[in-house]
Amino acid sequence: MVSILSKCDEKLKRSYGAGEVLLGERQRTGRLYVLASGTVEVLRGETRVAMISDPGAVFGEMSILLDTPHTATVRTLTPCELYFYEDASAFMRSDPEITFAIAALLAQRLNTATTYLADLKQQYAGAGSGLAMVSDVLASLVNQPARAYDPGSDREPNAS
Repeated sequence: MVSILSKCDEKLKRSYGAGEVLLGERQRTGRLYVLASGTVEVLRGETRVAMISDPGAVFGEMSILLDTPHTATVRTLTPCELYFYEDASAFMRSDPEITFAIAALLAQRLNTATTYLADLKQQYAGAGSGLAMVSDVLASLVNQPARAYDPGSDREPNAS
């Protein structure tokens, strides 16, 4: 599989200092970033979901593909170099190898999430705790039809 980095335009590489917000949760920017070096954090609300330092990591694609505001904030933790695409949709459509590379990244994320949830389900089977919903979440991930996406939650039902 082709690395998305091999498809990035060197003229679009930019440097960012630590603490810069690249994408804001609930904002629509149409932008996409590809990490060349450094470390970023992904936040949902005030909760850190991930710290990412893998070159080739992509940020902003979910908003474009789902036609929704960004589902998380992405902020630099260290000085970073990233490829910046103002029109993410055009970049993603520009080459089938780019589209395939992004699809592979998304498939890997889904695989990681479902593996984690399956492990939780197995570990807490019969525990009678609030984790009983894991079965429902797994079922919806495995067989979910295309639908309008709402990034809200029961905690914030009017998040969108």
